[in-house]
Amino acid sequence: MKRYITYPLLMLTVLFSGMSCKKSFLEVLPKGKVIAVNVKDYELLLNNPDLQNVGADAQILLGDEVTMEEPYYSGLTLREQQLFTWSADIYQPDENAAETSGPLSAIYTYNKIINEVMEASDGTLQQKKAILAEALAGRAWTYFLLINYYGKPYEQSTAAADPGFPIITTADITVNRFTRASVQEVYNFIVADLERALPDLPAQVFHRLRMSRPAAQALLGKVHVFMRRFNDALPLLESALQGFTTAQTPLGLYDYNQTFAPNGEFMPVDFFGPNYPLTPDNREVAYLRQFSNFHALMNTLQVNSQTMALYNPADFRLLLYSPTPFPVGDPFQAGAQRRTAPTIVPFGVNLPEVYLLLAECKARANDRQGAVTALEQLRSKRLPQAEAAVPGAVSADQKRLLDFVFEERLREFAGLGFRWFDMRRLSVDPLFTMPVYTHTLRGADGSTEVYTLKKERLVLKIPKRILQTNPGMPDNP
Repeated sequence: MKRYITYPLLMLTVLFSGMSCKKSFLEVLPKGKVIAVNVKDYELLLNNPDLQNVGADAQILLGDEVTMEEPYYSGLTLREQQLFTWSADIYQPDENAAETSGPLSAIYTYNKIINEVMEASDGTLQQKKAILAEALAGRAWTYFLLINYYGKPYEQSTAAADPGFPIITTADITVNRFTRASVQEVYNFIVADLERALPDLPAQVFHRLRMSRPAAQALLGKVHVFMRRFNDALPLLESALQGFTTAQTPLGLYDYNQTFAPNGEFMPVDFFGPNYPLTPDNREVAYLRQFSNFHALMNTLQVNSQTMALYNPADFRLLLYSPTPFPVGDPFQAGAQRRTAPTIVPFGVNLPEVYLLLAECKARANDRQGAVTALEQLRSKRLPQAEAAVPGAVSADQKRLLDFVFEERLREFAGLGFRWFDMRRLSVDPLFTMPVYTHTLRGADGSTEVYTLKKERLVLKIPKRILQTNPGMPDNP
């Protein structure tokens, strides 16, 4: 079946899987309770597609690398327009928030497994501990997402006082009163879950939907990076990459020199974009969590010209973009381009980011050659060999090399939602000065309206539905 049939069908499946209306703070289980008795039941809970399809996609509209223009902007929902303009209030009082509904549903499932699987009626101790470990690591990934929506960027000096997100450890849908833990408490909770999980996780990646020890090591490494514990992150990231080499499922970086060659795996490139793999088949994904990105087909979001200028003209990643609307039309204004792939965004644990996090940690440790090696391991798969080397002037200077790492993150992930999380953590990084972040909306007549990010909008406000069921819960400014 051609991809231009399967992609929309998959996107609709993802979309409708997260649309049920839920009334409690947990926003899960509209009817009754989940019943699990034996080990197989708990393992089936881990295979639930609702865990894979996160539904939370605010980050894709919040990054400073994106831009919009009319008439497409008018086709966005009010929520999407509010996100793009960095408005304080995103949701109406009676509206479910995608950034809480999917994650909190997942937390319910993980808590049920964590609290019950060791008492299952069958199975070996090793089987039960492995399932428990996967649920702990899945809960950690979910809380890492939530704290990066609703808590301030981690700063060791203030994290113990900064409001974070409620820590929920029960699977009880009747409980609907919660208090916000601190940012420090949430990060401690995440780290504790991952460290507890690691010894009992499968040593090899055996399925993209399921957590493995290498994927959990990569995740814990990323958590440490966000906490500015780079020395703690480095061995975890190195161990993760080593563990990925023994995966039971195909896993590795795509070589765009081959996939975009004539008759290559990603060819042909047409007005739908390249023949990019669906997420369950994406060999660069070690742990699959995803959200759908309709903006490429709806022309409602583009990557701005400043970001497009970061690419070497020979970079094969340029083939993931189109300068014109779908399916046809005049070029977008001011050199902007729409990203055509991937249409379903994998943002659980993926290999390109692990290489880039490793490069960042090595650059921060002033291991410049180590950082260059990690960068070139990725770049050699994205550019012709003659263009893949990190420039000598960059590798000779620690700060320039670190800047280059973040530019490479943009080149790899522009238009996919990763940038906003980088903006958050760089805003409290003493090596970086927070720039003036702007979004530009261009009218059909070429006029422009510019929106400037206020620092407090690096944190989402708590959805009104949660505040209504938790009187006295403090909101973010």
